[in-house]
Amino acid sequence: MASAHPSILLFLVFISSTVGGTTTCRDTCGSTQLKYPFGTGPGCGSPLFTPYISCTSNGTSDQLTLKTHTASYPITSISYPTSTLTLTPPTMSTCTSMHTSPTNFGLDWATPFQITSTTFILLSCQPPIKATPICDPSLDYLCASIYTCPSVVSLGMPLFPPANTCCVYSPANLDGKGELDLQAMKCGGYASVVSLGDTPTDPTHWVYGVNLKFSYGALQSNYVTSKCNTCEYSGGICGYATPGDAFVCVCKGGYNTSLDCSNNGFNQNQLQDYLWDSFSSPTMSAPSGYVWSYILAGIASSLF
Repeated sequence: MASAHPSILLFLVFISSTVGGTTTCRDTCGSTQLKYPFGTGPGCGSPLFTPYISCTSNGTSDQLTLKTHTASYPITSISYPTSTLTLTPPTMSTCTSMHTSPTNFGLDWATPFQITSTTFILLSCQPPIKATPICDPSLDYLCASIYTCPSVVSLGMPLFPPANTCCVYSPANLDGKGELDLQAMKCGGYASVVSLGDTPTDPTHWVYGVNLKFSYGALQSNYVTSKCNTCEYSGGICGYATPGDAFVCVCKGGYNTSLDCSNNGFNQNQLQDYLWDSFSSPTMSAPSGYVWSYILAGIASSLF
């Protein structure tokens, strides 16, 4: 038997090492349905979102979170038609639970997110807070309403305290560091409201949270959007391959392609996609074992 060429043996070893790879992309995180541009980890969703979005586990359930320079914030809902999501900052006060905020709420300016349709109500501030230009006097009734909540005593204030220690910060904005700096504003805490519901003077029915608008930026080309729609329609998950962040469609069969998952067989074009993606993206799955068996068998036969 003739000895194999060293470069061919090295190629065989490399190919064999990729056969066992498995994809980590999922279309849900806990109860949250995930679609592009969101993903569960590197190689999933959009590379623009990956540094900030993660699916974390507390041992019993998974939670989608947004990480910024100030904290990690749970994402409670995503509206894909309106390109918005809702956060629930752990230090945010509500009518049933008020507390001081030891850390500022903040966003990174480089993120593809910006605040939208959110009202900050600054609580337990040092008077005269209403003299500052950030307060909207036309919304003073929100202060009077939220201070009727029994949980206001948790801020060290009596029930129905004077509303001159409260400021409705609307439209909501962040400072030069991308933060809601409560210490600079001399306020103890804040409530963040995304909807007043049908009874604007009843804080027990308000929807609390922070609404963010998200955008794909330059990565949202018609080409990628069209391919992603086709991928998701075929049951796949949109992702990307490194280096270069080229679009790939991750299929539930354990392979990825630059096309979609509608063809369960392997045609010439798809096989080329699998080979390219398996070399360029170790986080994506390689083609299933029986495909590699044909490739390995063909190479091996040429050695003898």
